[in-house]
Amino acid sequence: MCGICGQYNFKDRTPVIREDIERMTKTLVHRGPDDEGYYFSGPLGFGFRRLSIIDLQGGHQPMSDREELVWIVFNGEIYNFPELRKELESFGHIFRTRSDTEVIIHGYKQWGADVLNHLNGMFGLAIWDEKKKKLLIARDPMGIKLVYYKIESGCVYFGSEIRAVLTTKDEKPEVDPVALNLFLRYRYTPAPLTLFKGVKKLAAGNMLTFEKGSSRVERWYKYKPTPFSPMKTDKQVKEELLELYKRSVKRQLISDVPFGILLSGGMDSGLLLGLMGLQGDSWPTYTVGYGKSFKDDELADAAKTAEIFSAHHVPVELDRETFETTLPKIVSYLEEPVATSSIVPMYFVCERARQDVKVALIGQGPDELFGGYTRHLGVRYGTYWRNLPQWLKNTLSAAINYLPRNEALKRGVYSLNVPDRMKRYQHVFSILPGEIIDSLFHEEILPTGSGDKVLEFWSDLEFLMEDTDELGGFQFLEIRSSLPDELLMFGDKLSMAHGLEVRVPYLDKEVVEYVERLNAHFKVRNGSRKLLHRKVCHDFLPKEIVNRKKRGFATNVVDDWFHNSMSSKMNSFLLDSSSLMFQFLRPKAVQRLLKDHISNKNDNYKILFSLVVFEEWLRSIGVSQK
Repeated sequence: MCGICGQYNFKDRTPVIREDIERMTKTLVHRGPDDEGYYFSGPLGFGFRRLSIIDLQGGHQPMSDREELVWIVFNGEIYNFPELRKELESFGHIFRTRSDTEVIIHGYKQWGADVLNHLNGMFGLAIWDEKKKKLLIARDPMGIKLVYYKIESGCVYFGSEIRAVLTTKDEKPEVDPVALNLFLRYRYTPAPLTLFKGVKKLAAGNMLTFEKGSSRVERWYKYKPTPFSPMKTDKQVKEELLELYKRSVKRQLISDVPFGILLSGGMDSGLLLGLMGLQGDSWPTYTVGYGKSFKDDELADAAKTAEIFSAHHVPVELDRETFETTLPKIVSYLEEPVATSSIVPMYFVCERARQDVKVALIGQGPDELFGGYTRHLGVRYGTYWRNLPQWLKNTLSAAINYLPRNEALKRGVYSLNVPDRMKRYQHVFSILPGEIIDSLFHEEILPTGSGDKVLEFWSDLEFLMEDTDELGGFQFLEIRSSLPDELLMFGDKLSMAHGLEVRVPYLDKEVVEYVERLNAHFKVRNGSRKLLHRKVCHDFLPKEIVNRKKRGFATNVVDDWFHNSMSSKMNSFLLDSSSLMFQFLRPKAVQRLLKDHISNKNDNYKILFSLVVFEEWLRSIGVSQK
């Protein structure tokens, strides 16, 4: 795991300035404290910071082939590199190191850009073809690793983090109002946008190519799930899924440095810990929580899970004061705001884990793959709602709209009644109706149609998901859009803030592609969520782990703080008319949201926390009051 950056003057081909690349690279030291490297070739410059995980002596980057015709900077891990190496050796390729990086180089020489389809792993990478004067920049299929870029005046700047891209210019970055509108709708900014005007991020499974003075962005990962035919039985799926999980965990445990797991109290990370135990070691576990003062805390449950598997358990306990005082620093590490309250516990559990290990597994993925959220119930059974007589729908909708503090239900009723599939999904993802978000902005700031931009970003996915059922289509978008741009983004940033590599076995390419061929019957059945995943867990884990209630401690904590602490720093941001957010948003409209939340009229904690994070972000980047 590393930090990469670079510059390519693809139009006029003037030589890059070494000091510029060095300055970009220095911003990524936290991602790679172990090594530094550079490569220059006229108009191209690569910078690299390394966190040594595999082949500690031989993995220096930038790396090239023997002839120095293909160069690479690569952030991530390729889990099937031993198999690919053997295949490439059968074609006559000769290797000089044990690193996965060199496998990509020889794979590019063998297959060209199609090497990306041979890789099973997580990556953000840049390949320079010296002979063709061609630069290829790519992001992995699930978007576990990040690549940001800015194209300006015939030059591209790119990096694992935004700070590397921004350091090339001295001027203050501007806020993109379209991106801000989308952030307030979803609590994250969907690729390719960021809140920095002109700075973009590659979407999951996309690549950016520069050749012959021009550039293009395209999707390289074009997997189109087709349902199994005949459809598999529960018994087959349960057995095959467990084997896929075992293979994924075994692959991802490859490392030359200490390894651990970020453990919650639930079955997903519990299953990972159990599967890790098959590899014959006692793994350290790390859990974060808020202690006994909150009923949904996970510390005790996680400790019991660790005890069951004889793991060395390390708890990390936070309090409200820590949450509020560290939020500005955490938002600064994120670079682009993500308004899920889990960012704070993630930061601290990674900080503690890094004191002992360099790599950790995390149980992200089953909720998205198998329908673990409330919204998946709505999507799964939405067809029944749409088939109700209109008079009955009108009556039920009116009754639901009168309910206090039930925004998710209100949004669901509205969203699932939208006839167009992609627009229906768009509304399900939103935390509030688009017209409410739009009304927060000052006049003339927001371009027309800003809220529908996400439909444009999803346009190249619609064909790939045409054989999926209603729930499968929604999850297809989730895996390729919301998951990489929200949870995986902050997972990467906050782990790498401490030089910790986090791996996500449930998002292994083999696992995802298998699950996406299953219909909704295997995911949500009779109101039960994560059905087949849960059955795998039942066969592998003690009942006390599988039957635990799904926790939402961070959500409940933040809502409680907003509801009971009008004097808190977070609420003061919303009440202070001099807050930086009000350059873009109307104070009275924002304060109305807070008032309705405090009075129990509406459940607005998601949008309120989004506004607080936005304000912290504005202050972290040094935006001044106009």
